[in-house]
Amino acid sequence: MATEAEPQALEAIDEGEERGPLRRCLVTRETVPREQALRFVVGPERRLVFDAAATLPGRGMWLSARADVLEQAVRRGVFSRAAKAQLVLPPDLLAEVRAALARRVADLLGLARRGGVAISGFEKAREWLQAGKAGLVVQAADGSADERARFLGGRDVPVVAVLSAAMLGKVFGREHTVHVVIAPGRLARMIEIEAQRLQGVAVEVTSGQ
Repeated sequence: MATEAEPQALEAIDEGEERGPLRRCLVTRETVPREQALRFVVGPERRLVFDAAATLPGRGMWLSARADVLEQAVRRGVFSRAAKAQLVLPPDLLAEVRAALARRVADLLGLARRGGVAISGFEKAREWLQAGKAGLVVQAADGSADERARFLGGRDVPVVAVLSAAMLGKVFGREHTVHVVIAPGRLARMIEIEAQRLQGVAVEVTSGQ
């Protein structure tokens, strides 16, 4: 959580008001949709905090949701320069961001499961898909490419694959899960957005650990 001691330092961040659908990336200087950006704030003891949900108080520092952009920001000291203060960064900020986004995807999938708008397993999920009840298909990133394609059967539906079969299995109470279908609606859209942000910063399959 950002402290009350930070406002003067953060006034220098050139990003405009935190309103509207667009945010300016501190590295590329390009404006991107809010859903494609990562927000950071200054926390206690001037520690940089990744605000995965973009809800923490304080002036935000925004980056495009890309691994190369985040690595450049760390290497070039962009956060400290923007805050006009020497900030303390996590030892591996990229790994921390990936882990936080993976948790958000898993948490949203859990909400969908408990709300009865998500189903897993090849046969049951495919029944929803064939019945036109799919707003989003979530597949294990480490699942067989052939099996994933066979499941989809050429249907035109949004698909994300950013979590491992072990991580999906944990959400649905199984050892491994490869196929999940989410019914159309707000949760399907939120999961898709978070999965796309995770995909942007990921360079390998997220571990099940």
